[in-house]
Amino acid sequence: MVLLAMACVMPLRAESDDHFGAYIHGLHPISANPDVPMAVMIAGEQVLLDRIDMYERLDREMTQIIYGHSNLFLSIKRANRYFPVIVPILKKNGVPEDFAYLAVVESYLSATARSYAGAVGMWQFLKGTAKQYGLVVNDEVDERYDPEKATEAACRYLKAAYAKYKHWPTVAASYNAGMGRISKELDRQFAENSFDLYLNEETSRYVFRFIAMKLIMEQPKKYGFFITKKQLYQPLEYTKVNVAGSVESWSEWAKKHGITYSQLRDMNPWIRSPKLVNRERRVYTVKIPKQESLYRSKMTYSVYNKNWIVD
Repeated sequence: MVLLAMACVMPLRAESDDHFGAYIHGLHPISANPDVPMAVMIAGEQVLLDRIDMYERLDREMTQIIYGHSNLFLSIKRANRYFPVIVPILKKNGVPEDFAYLAVVESYLSATARSYAGAVGMWQFLKGTAKQYGLVVNDEVDERYDPEKATEAACRYLKAAYAKYKHWPTVAASYNAGMGRISKELDRQFAENSFDLYLNEETSRYVFRFIAMKLIMEQPKKYGFFITKKQLYQPLEYTKVNVAGSVESWSEWAKKHGITYSQLRDMNPWIRSPKLVNRERRVYTVKIPKQESLYRSKMTYSVYNKNWIVD
């Protein structure tokens, strides 16, 4: 996975006070604390980090993300597949592209993620919220698992929150706590944005985790994460087939289209049943992977962000 001895993940030691430089001593990791800047830009908003509470919150999240190696490695590799899908949707809807990192915080970009509270998909929608923002959720179909449709729904939420708060970091806080809770606390605590609120620990940490994820994923090599081009998960090529009626057996349907049932479900995780009755006669778009996307030997490798890889 990484270009280090015996494929081990090695944290790095700072070469100076402001640089995270590579240092490997045998097979023993040398830990180094990441530097926290005095200010960052997130979603077009400048966030000052001179205040001790804000500095320490970002320091905590950066430290935990950096030394939770496996999830960050997976997030970077998945981002190469999914950022080309979700970033254009964010841009189209007038949402800052930095919010792609919010999806990383929510699910590590796993389209099939499910929380203990029942939040589902890359954007971690609860059932009621998903329906409120236009997603189909029933026993046969759950569009929370569809990265494209879930991103569209997330944009609807984020834009509604921005119309209310006019401050993107506060919008991010509301994605975790809900607009009702954030609005109530802003009024009760006479605050202008979420950075000045006393909130539960999860929400207090949430926006700083969002910021930390952006900082680290924009320059992963600076923080000791080395990945090659061929280790990145590649965007998948597929053809689309519209299904407007019922499907008696998705297994038979898949076979007729030259793929396995497993491949069908992997490519279309919104399918939640072996069949589709579809009484409402909705039109669903089914993705059929092309053969070159199913085998490493047939892939054409692309890199979404050159900063993610070693030369």
